[in-house]
Amino acid sequence: MGRQAKPTAGVIGLGIIGSRVVSALRKSGYQVWIYNRSPRPEPNFLSSPAEVAEAAKHIQIFVSDGPALLSVVTSLLPALTPDHVVMNHATISPHETREAAEIVASRHAKFLDAPFTGSRDAAGRGELIYYIGGDPAVLAMVRPVLQASSKEILEIGEIGQATIVKIATNLISATAVEALAEAHALLDKNGIDLRKLSLALRSNAAHSPLADLKIPGMISGDFEPRFSLKHMFKDVQLALGLAAEKEIDLPAASAFAGAAMAGIQQGWGDSDFSVISRFYGFPGQGHALPGVSAEAAAPAPVATATKAARGWSLFRGGK
Repeated sequence: MGRQAKPTAGVIGLGIIGSRVVSALRKSGYQVWIYNRSPRPEPNFLSSPAEVAEAAKHIQIFVSDGPALLSVVTSLLPALTPDHVVMNHATISPHETREAAEIVASRHAKFLDAPFTGSRDAAGRGELIYYIGGDPAVLAMVRPVLQASSKEILEIGEIGQATIVKIATNLISATAVEALAEAHALLDKNGIDLRKLSLALRSNAAHSPLADLKIPGMISGDFEPRFSLKHMFKDVQLALGLAAEKEIDLPAASAFAGAAMAGIQQGWGDSDFSVISRFYGFPGQGHALPGVSAEAAAPAPVATATKAARGWSLFRGGK
């Protein structure tokens, strides 16, 4: 009896998440055909999105914004057939999501609005959570592909609605991290051990996995990107755009967007979005981390902390 052929999948976009999804698919036994705008020394790397569509019927797209997605689906168009399912995982506007779906449908191919939640580390463990907008029957066709890199798949509703839910959850994450930065600044300026905030949060309704994930890096000054400031700024701008369409005020989102813009102007756009805590001066100042003794925390000042804090004061309208 001959060996059964491996199932195939296509992935376009090999950034922080896309590259890890490729690894998860391969671990699950898929032959993965890939494309990235910048060439990579990867197995099965093809020269165009259309070549990916020629090699695989189920295609996952991980790009940075709406124009990039529309460019990719337009490039896919000549190779699409009714057997193809295109899954968009980028966080973009619902208008761009629907436009991409219409482009795909013009070739009688199928489309899912499939943004995800989960950081670099979750993607590496195959534990993303996908939010799905689209036909449940189409989801059933590609569920095994999505399961390879996820721990949960949530059906939200129509195409475009999953994107709105993702934007809303990112809005919560952005404003929560801003609040954590402000809270640590209050402790820092009043001479209180920063570990006490994590201790207090353990038995407080405000405790969250996000706080556990971000607080250590905020204290130590480690802003290796799990989700970059420039991408969070883009997502919060999407939230503000949606709110403007419905005549809703989002003051917390506006405050974060201002902080993020100031951080990007400082050159922090590629750092984790928790880097906005640098405006308050406490990251990397030798504070002990939660669960680490104070004696074990050697001072390691961040050279630009004072300058950054002063810039934030000016941004806020301070003197």
